[in-house]
Amino acid sequence: MRAVRIGGKLRRVRQEQKFNQTQMAAELGISPSYLNLLESNQRPVTVNVLLRLAERFKVDLTALGGEDDSRLVADLMEALSDPAFDAQDIKASDVKDVVTTLPSIARALLALYQTYRRGAAMTPVEGGDGEGEAVPVGLPSEEITDFLQRRLNYFPELEAAAEALWHDNNLALLTLQQDLVKVLAERFAVDVEIAPADAMPGLLRNFNPLTRRLMLSEMLPAASRTFQLAYQIALLGHRREIDLAVSSGKFTSPAADFLAGSAMANYFAAAVMMPYDRFFASAKSTRYDINILQHRFGVSFEQICHRLTTLRRPGSEGIPFHLIRVDIAGNISKRFSASGIHIARFGAACPRWNVYDAFATPGMLRVQVSRMPDGASYFCVARTVDTGARGISRGGLPSRVGQLAVGLGCALHFGKQLVYADGLNLDDPQIVTPIGVSCRTCPRADCSDRAMPSLSQRLETDENRRALSTYATQI
Repeated sequence: MRAVRIGGKLRRVRQEQKFNQTQMAAELGISPSYLNLLESNQRPVTVNVLLRLAERFKVDLTALGGEDDSRLVADLMEALSDPAFDAQDIKASDVKDVVTTLPSIARALLALYQTYRRGAAMTPVEGGDGEGEAVPVGLPSEEITDFLQRRLNYFPELEAAAEALWHDNNLALLTLQQDLVKVLAERFAVDVEIAPADAMPGLLRNFNPLTRRLMLSEMLPAASRTFQLAYQIALLGHRREIDLAVSSGKFTSPAADFLAGSAMANYFAAAVMMPYDRFFASAKSTRYDINILQHRFGVSFEQICHRLTTLRRPGSEGIPFHLIRVDIAGNISKRFSASGIHIARFGAACPRWNVYDAFATPGMLRVQVSRMPDGASYFCVARTVDTGARGISRGGLPSRVGQLAVGLGCALHFGKQLVYADGLNLDDPQIVTPIGVSCRTCPRADCSDRAMPSLSQRLETDENRRALSTYATQI
């Protein structure tokens, strides 16, 4: 078991309880000098002290664990890899010290950097004197991502609402789309129409609350139509559960509030299409075979992958997965991590991830065993998926067909539970791909895919030699 140092958190608990070191040391049954060593991270905390903390101060021991610290270190390290900080000579050890000793300051620095990035895009707002006032544009999508991460992408109130919908309306998988159309008609007086594409230019779903008509584009695949029906039911019949789910988010803008509500309606729709108990049992029995699950539940590859990340019900927990969705330019449009892997928040991610390789083989599943610089290893699958809006030729040049890639992965020790690991020796170092979070934060000196210099190493230049890449260390 690794040594646990919780100095900053321990000091925060003491200050919140309004104890001095002598008083708290007495409560914990230790000397004030030893408490001082603990708070300054010069000694690891013992099990006995942790138990006394939990008993005397009602501290949640899971909140003292290292996972949050590890994630905060990675996020702050990535932020400080911005070229704006190049002159500061910041090392990984410095960042770890700040997070361990002063976690609230580390979070404040991260929030400050996010504000700095938002300030790069300034929107003029006309003032009374006619001159524009600069207002930073926020990133509400980041707030939603952080919110889902804090909640581990699991919302029991929405799971219960989806199960009640099934029970109250006698839904069936085989006729789910027709059943949901019936629910909309009988419970909400909503008529559903599958409309021609030219009648809905640029739209896939359109609900008119006055005429009570829901129009779905004929361009939507069957799985997406069913999803949109369930999404509409969420908005019309389960606002209370949605509001309850997002109430802890404390979002900072109307846009973030809207996106949070939309995310919860999406969650409800997925729970309707893939009921928890049935889906969990199927995932376990098929060893997470995405192809079989797609056909069994009549959903898409991405819908299956996303639903697999939500299996966190106590007593019926699935494998803790991470999920990433990217476009061909490398933009990350969806990310969540229960596996422990760190996914880039600012800038581009590592090009060695198999989610980027997927674009080279559209429609084919890519399997990867990868290892981060800290030694953590992961088993990942990835495949391209088509976006809902397909390109439509009009006259001369055709519009491009939208395509994304979705990656799903878990810690390597879970890999054998997945059907995709059959025939692979997961302990074979020959099949491991070294990856990182991003080029700036990755310390690998010999990477031929490096696109930027590493923050952790001094850039060496020699006009007489050429390394694997411009920014790789010349060895």
